[in-house]
Order: sequence, then structure tokens, then C-alpha cells
Amino acid sequence: MTTAEAASGRLTFREALERLSGAQKSAKGVSLYSRYVNRPVGRVLAAGSYRAGLTPNQVTLVSALFSFGGIAVTALADPAWWTGPVVWLALATGFAFDSADGQLARLRGGGSPAGEWLDHVVDCAKTTALHTAVLLAFFLRPEEFGTRWDAWLLLPLGFLFAAIVTFFGGLLTEQLKRKAGSGGPAGPAAPPSLVRAVALLPVDHGVFCLVFLLLGAGQVFLWGYALLGAAAALYLPMFLVKWFRELSRG
Repeated sequence: MTTAEAASGRLTFREALERLSGAQKSAKGVSLYSRYVNRPVGRVLAAGSYRAGLTPNQVTLVSALFSFGGIAVTALADPAWWTGPVVWLALATGFAFDSADGQLARLRGGGSPAGEWLDHVVDCAKTTALHTAVLLAFFLRPEEFGTRWDAWLLLPLGFLFAAIVTFFGGLLTEQLKRKAGSGGPAGPAAPPSLVRAVALLPVDHGVFCLVFLLLGAGQVFLWGYALLGAAAALYLPMFLVKWFRELSRG
């Protein structure tokens, strides 16, 4: 730390990274990808954003720029060898910055209601736009993706339905539990379940981003997307039952 930094109380990159390492959210209910890939990468981005003088809201907008860049390529570009890696990198980077904004807010002493609102609205917009982009790709390029049968267009619509209801249901459950003050019993928290962390991988956004590596492969992407869509549809009722029971007990 330089003399000026010490006088201003500004953390170095390493100090910011160390402080962030000790201020992580609980790993309960988090998949292995988010726990061991997205959060650590987001931590580095949060420390870098702190040193760059960015605010959490600005980091949220950076996340949106990367994500919507990948979404635009998905909808507009013909499948080619480069489209998959480019889209995956853009989406994965956007997802990492999505983790960084909350971590940066905690580093700076806590977020604001407006920042939380912006984060959730952007998340909802990204999810809606991404599945809409896939729908457009299937509609505009049926030969490349093997979607000549119009019923295939129901796939991204169904996937979008499951994703949005899951997103809204989980968010509302969290808010209602917070409002009710049902933070759980006092005492040390139970260690996160490895089995649950593995089981959540099919509905983790980071794993969803990975399937876009197959975008240039046409029909291979279609089947990978369909597999994750089936997982989202299967998990949705289980999530809804779980959340309803939690709120009923609260």
C-alpha cells in the first residue's frame, strides 16, 4: 500500500481480495460451479472493480453489456466455429460480473435497495432475452439447428417459462423469509451438502452458459439446450414445493 492509499484508507488489490474472501455468502443451496468457479472469479473482478473506482451499479451494467453482447450474437450470427466460444465467453463473463457487483457492495459496506433492484431487473432481462435469442435462432435458421418442425419453437418458450418462474419464486421466497425474520435457528450453520451442490448443477446459470459452446454445432446445441430445458422443467415443481413448505413453517 502506498502512502497515499494508507492515508485515504483505500485497500490494495490484495487486501481487497483477502477481505472479500472472508465476506462470502453462505454456500448453502449453491451449486459446485457457482461455489468454486463463479464466486472466486467474481471475487477477483470485484477487487479489480474496487481498485478501478467502479460502483456496484456500474459493475451490474458491465455484466449486462457482456451478457447482451453474447445474446446478440446468439440471435443474429449464423452458426460457425467461432460463435460458440464467443457467446460462452460473453455470457460467462457477464455471470461473473453479476457475482462481482454484490461482492463489491459488501466490500464497500453494504448495498442499497436501488442497487438490489437494478441487479434483479437486469438478471430478469438477461434471462428473458437469452431464451428469446435462442427462439429467434431456431426460427431464422431451421436448417442449421434442425428446427424445421415448428413445435421445436416451443422448447425455448417452455425453458423461459421454467427459468422465469424459478427466478421469481426463489427471489420472492427470499424476500418473504427476510421480511418474516425467519433466518433460521441460532448456532453454527450446518456445512453445505456436496450432494445438493452437485444436484443443482443442471440448473446453474454457469452450466447453462457452457452449452453455448456448442452453438456452432447446430443440432448438437439443440439437444444440449433441450436437455437443460428438461432439467429446468423437472426441477421447477420441486423448488416450488420446497419454498411453499419453508414459508408455511415460517
